[in-house]
Amino acid sequence: MPPREGTYGILAEFDTPGDLVRAARQARHDGWRRLDCYTPYPVEEVAEAIDFHRNKVPLLTLIGGMMGCAAMFSLETWVSTLAFPLNIGGRPTYSWPAFIIPAYEWTILWAGLSAAFGMLALNGLPSLYHPLFNAPNFRNGATDDKFFLCLEATDPKFDVAETKAYMQTLEPVSVVEVEY
Repeated sequence: MPPREGTYGILAEFDTPGDLVRAARQARHDGWRRLDCYTPYPVEEVAEAIDFHRNKVPLLTLIGGMMGCAAMFSLETWVSTLAFPLNIGGRPTYSWPAFIIPAYEWTILWAGLSAAFGMLALNGLPSLYHPLFNAPNFRNGATDDKFFLCLEATDPKFDVAETKAYMQTLEPVSVVEVEY
């Protein structure tokens, strides 16, 4: 996918996680909805500050596990009753207790695979390009010792000049415009 033209957002750099949390809370309180924070290590207060509570991986895992169980149970039922019915020792062809162990194994397999692939898909991976890598201060400090708040251009309140002025009121170390 070729990069789009224009501005991705405004990026503010902070020295401490406390400053980032304060700025994120203020931005969320002031009506910004399309914002994201970037830290070199997990900061739980930031997720609460930007109201980030949308984790769909457990639901995908549950659905994947249920599909795996249903798929294997259906396969075993079809094989033993329709495709290759065998009368061994007068036992019934549909003996569901024998199907439990393979169905359980497929439940675990499909749940694990759906969790892994669901996580990758929901994170937008693999992604070989992100506009934030164009910001020089992000490239040099995001994984080391800097904390960043990005107000994205997709937010309805976004205007380049007004957003830069707003970011300056949050007292960051620096504010840069991020281009696509």
